[in-house]
Amino acid sequence: MDIRTRFPHLRQDFAASLVVFLVALPLCVGVAVASGVPAELGLVTGIVGGVVTGLMRGSSLQVSGPAAGLTVLVFEAVREYGLPALGVIVLSTGALQILMGALKLGRWFRAISVSVVEGMLAGIGLVLIAGQLYSMADAKAPASGPAKIAGLPAALADAAGDPGALASLGLGAGTIAVLVLWKRAPKRLRTLPGPLAAVALATLATLAFSLPVATVEVKGLLASVQPPSLDAFGGLAEIGLLGTIVAFTLIASAESLFSAAAVDRLHDGPRTRYDRELVAQGTGNALCGLLGALPMTAVIVRSAANVQAGARTKASRVLHGLWLLLFAALLPEVLGLIPVPALAGILVYSGAKLVPLRQIVSLWREHRGEALILVVTAVSIVAVSMFEGVLIGLALAVAKTAWDASHVRLEVVDKGAGPVQAYLSGNATFLRLPKILDALEALPQDRPVELDLSGLHHLDHACRTALESWSERLPHVSASLEAGGVRSAAGPEAVRVTAG
Repeated sequence: MDIRTRFPHLRQDFAASLVVFLVALPLCVGVAVASGVPAELGLVTGIVGGVVTGLMRGSSLQVSGPAAGLTVLVFEAVREYGLPALGVIVLSTGALQILMGALKLGRWFRAISVSVVEGMLAGIGLVLIAGQLYSMADAKAPASGPAKIAGLPAALADAAGDPGALASLGLGAGTIAVLVLWKRAPKRLRTLPGPLAAVALATLATLAFSLPVATVEVKGLLASVQPPSLDAFGGLAEIGLLGTIVAFTLIASAESLFSAAAVDRLHDGPRTRYDRELVAQGTGNALCGLLGALPMTAVIVRSAANVQAGARTKASRVLHGLWLLLFAALLPEVLGLIPVPALAGILVYSGAKLVPLRQIVSLWREHRGEALILVVTAVSIVAVSMFEGVLIGLALAVAKTAWDASHVRLEVVDKGAGPVQAYLSGNATFLRLPKILDALEALPQDRPVELDLSGLHHLDHACRTALESWSERLPHVSASLEAGGVRSAAGPEAVRVTAG
């Protein structure tokens, strides 16, 4: 069979794979360095994401690899538990993802509030920016998010008085400038991805002017791959490590599946099968864990580049993984020429793109509650930690949903003679109970009152009990608790309560 017949889109996929490779290369290295692990481990994750996850079913055009969104979490985990424990964490994350996919839980991640996810990414972006500005200034970053932000002015001031640190800061700033202005470059130049162009220019500047800046340490691909030992699995008995695994699983899964939904909007090809995609992500992470590499997620930057470059099938992402493998095997010494401030500049730029300033302004105008959830989630991640920040965001989203779902309306009709008629509609829950009781107790106490509950969609136990108590306090009360069209958490509903 002719190869063109078997692979009708090979030409488009081949061209797209080269573009994705050029986009992924500096990001794989930059994420690894920022995570505090050997640069080669970022390439290993990119290779697995392309060759292994890329071959599996789920999302046809989505590209996986190490992501800036997990950089902060990985850095904290390596600092807290050491590099040997990273493999255990990533392997366990993969196993949980496979389990969730097998249990058909992938679609439920789409139910997570978008404000929480955007707040999570914004918090990650803020911590990433703060941490990488220290790398640009050739300074050591404090451990906590607030300390990073508070210490930035002093770190930048110190850099101004140190020629080496000033050169490092200037190189990082130049990298950011190239990335920002690259969209305005001539069309021919823009065939080269912005991150690769920025790193290449920074590397040339470092070599041409002999700049005294740090460069990437090279250990070699095989030397960097260190599978977790049996002793490392003993850490699974620690509550803190288990919490880290849960955080990795939730954040990596949510980011991958939200990315899949975004990529589906960019093309008209096959739609993502979320449960299968979750299994594919889990398989890739399990293998990365066995190799002691970084965790992977689907990465929207690479995925968008893949679609925009004309990819038609999953062959493009598999080929991009092969190009990463060839680069890591044949040209490892090139990594040693890359200046660290340039990679820090790329991640500062990536972190800034994670902060949705325009969305916050738009949300504040239309849905202030959602905007508040986004901001509180982001600030909590910066102030406390990733895991606690996400939990706070989820709790706020649930509380807001409960509050929104408990809207209730009391309409009073008083014709001057006869009974006062009150119509209660909406959802009567304990959250609105004070409002309901205040309105009922303001009704005339010396006249009959008819309370019609047929307009309620839901009547919970607290409200039912309170209405019964209210009617019993009035003189000459007769209450009928007949079944009606109201869904209640307390059995048959009171359609009409008559007090006279």
